[in-house]
Amino acid sequence: MIARVIGRRHMAALAWAVAAGVGGELSAVGLTACAAWLIARAGQQPPLSALALAIVGVRAFALFRGGLRYVERLTGHDAALRVLADLRVRTYDALRRSADPSLGAVGAGGRDADLVQRMVADVESVQDLLLRCLLPAMVSWAVGLAAVVLSVVLLPAAGAVLAAGIVLAGAALPAVAALASRAGARRVAAARSDLAVRGLDVARGATDLAAFGATERFVTRAEEAAARLERAERRSAAVEATMNALGTAVQGLTALAVLWVARRHGADAVPVTVLTLTALVAVEAVVPVADAARRFVELRPAARRVTALLASAPPEPAVARRARVPARPGIELAGVRAAYGRAVALDGVDLRVPFGRKVAIVGASGAGKSTLLGVLAGETRARGAVLLGGAPLDAYDAADVRAAVRGLTQDAHVFTASIRANLALARPDASAADLEAAARRAGLLGWIRSLPDAWDTPVANDGLSGGQRQRLLLARALLADPPVLLLDEPAEGLDLPAADRLVTDVLGDERTVVLVTHRLAPLKAADEIVVLDRGRILQRGPHDALAAVRGPYRDLWEAERLHTDHSVGVKTW
Repeated sequence: MIARVIGRRHMAALAWAVAAGVGGELSAVGLTACAAWLIARAGQQPPLSALALAIVGVRAFALFRGGLRYVERLTGHDAALRVLADLRVRTYDALRRSADPSLGAVGAGGRDADLVQRMVADVESVQDLLLRCLLPAMVSWAVGLAAVVLSVVLLPAAGAVLAAGIVLAGAALPAVAALASRAGARRVAAARSDLAVRGLDVARGATDLAAFGATERFVTRAEEAAARLERAERRSAAVEATMNALGTAVQGLTALAVLWVARRHGADAVPVTVLTLTALVAVEAVVPVADAARRFVELRPAARRVTALLASAPPEPAVARRARVPARPGIELAGVRAAYGRAVALDGVDLRVPFGRKVAIVGASGAGKSTLLGVLAGETRARGAVLLGGAPLDAYDAADVRAAVRGLTQDAHVFTASIRANLALARPDASAADLEAAARRAGLLGWIRSLPDAWDTPVANDGLSGGQRQRLLLARALLADPPVLLLDEPAEGLDLPAADRLVTDVLGDERTVVLVTHRLAPLKAADEIVVLDRGRILQRGPHDALAAVRGPYRDLWEAERLHTDHSVGVKTW
């Protein structure tokens, strides 16, 4: 599991980190042993020349200890960050391949925003897996083994006692810590999940709860969930404290046992001192393995999920696609059917959109609008013909399809990074002028300039308002500048005047635009409006023609006008 997550290309870097860590800890053991020998031997008042080598050794080990520990931190974090960067790419590529119809897709669910967020958190946990579990455990065991070898050379009986202490501190205690933490981790995870659900009920449903007089009851439930989480975390902290206390006890008892064995075997005061202090330092170096085991239990589920995704993703096609997407492609659906289990989302849809045409998709919630966009983008599996530039999607390389057909969908993701980095994902070579132009069209430039760090301000998927998130994602889609632009509710979260201006501006592009929206007022600028209901096209045509005849579009239009008039206080007679 760990080897698959790390990847073979990073093994050498991790090996250097382990080597530096082992060298640093061995220098600490050598410093203690050398200093113990020097002090004990000096008490016997030998000639100064007899102590010269030990004096040099103490200074050398002290210098090496600090230097190698710094190198370990440097190389370890560098290796972990490289693994993390590579794993992000492999994970997102696996998500993409799992959702690519041309590669035996699992469907649009592989691109769900919640799934992406969970995988982001899982990938980030790999850093702790390396730095707090794998590297400390490997370094500790290597140092413990070296200390045992040294003790055996000086006095075999003392070496056997130290080996028993190393096994107890480096194997038995970690096993107990892992078993104890497993149940605690499950309790803490369950309590946190319960608190998150109850907290969201209180935060997001405050208005409804107040209306029904249920606020106090739900707040009490949330407080009870918080209390359960506190108790679970206290039990986990108690386990951790107990393991630390046991580790300290093993360390002291091992040193005393080595001292007793060395004295019993008639060893001189100098080797007795060296053996005792070496045992004390060696066991101390191994004690952190228990904490590494406890953390490993907490992080293993995330690593397993990442490993399962990497293993289950379909492989890339062995043979590259020959066809190239035309520079000005049209898109066409013929007899397209799509379903989620037994629920039919699209039922025999025929739609032809020549290049440069602006088409709006409207309909009630659940009519199949977002599924239609997913089919056009090649992200949702469907039966029937899906053509791009007159050829099926699988006639092209998947990367070419993604470059030609881009857009803003409901599950698009804002990454935890700066605004500049989030936009540059669409076009890494974009200039500052390109970024500003895309942000200006999305109505985002004024907000960006008002921030303290402007373009370098960090953002996250759950740290933005709905309108800010939509504008940021729209700016990213516009920056990509694809010939076919697919937009799913691009103005959601914006006030009506701003939303209408934004949609009207987008519909003025020269490219092909397919827009899903519930707002009809700006659709006078669309070439064609398609009305969906239960996966079927009921009406199609320009705004004025559809609004002039009785039908579902006219009903939607009149309902919108009535709602708009009422919201601004205008009476209609």
